[in-house]
Amino acid sequence: MALPPPITITDAAADRVKHLVAQGDNEVAGLRVGVKQGGCSGMMYQVEYAKDREPHEEVVEDKGVKIFIAPTAFMYLLGSEMDYRESKFEAGFVFNNPNEADRCGCGESFRVA
Repeated sequence: MALPPPITITDAAADRVKHLVAQGDNEVAGLRVGVKQGGCSGMMYQVEYAKDREPHEEVVEDKGVKIFIAPTAFMYLLGSEMDYRESKFEAGFVFNNPNEADRCGCGESFRVA
């Protein structure tokens, strides 16, 4: 029995990843998702271009894109959904994360229990 992927990707997120990869240089394979210390709640999501898989990374391949999950972020992202939202005032990737215990008012950082 196959395990579910560590994160899922919405159609909107997949479309945006495809767009970003197409805009990157030829060496871009997908996006890397990580977590770093920062923000008023303590942790922030980090999304960057990935040229290839780094040691111990998980790779989620879905809807024609690759998402590389940094090993230090795996336990924080497990069960999350990666979405992309655009409005009149902002645009960006949004994570619906069941591991969050709290999120700051601006939505830029989070805390886990």
